[in-house]
Amino acid sequence: MKKLFKWLASEESGQGMVEYGLILALVAVAVIAILGTMGGKLKDIFQAISNKLVVPTTTP
Repeated sequence: MKKLFKWLASEESGQGMVEYGLILALVAVAVIAILGTMGGKLKDIFQAISNKLVVPTTTP
């Protein structure tokens, strides 16, 4: 049993995946925070663009 705990303590192969997971979580939190603060402004911008688009009419 001591061998198992010693091996688990020295095992580092999963460490890189944990670091990538933490970085991904940090980026996700940052994106959510940015979209939360700018969400209304982005909605207005896309609405203005949508209002300027016109459907082309077909001519017979």
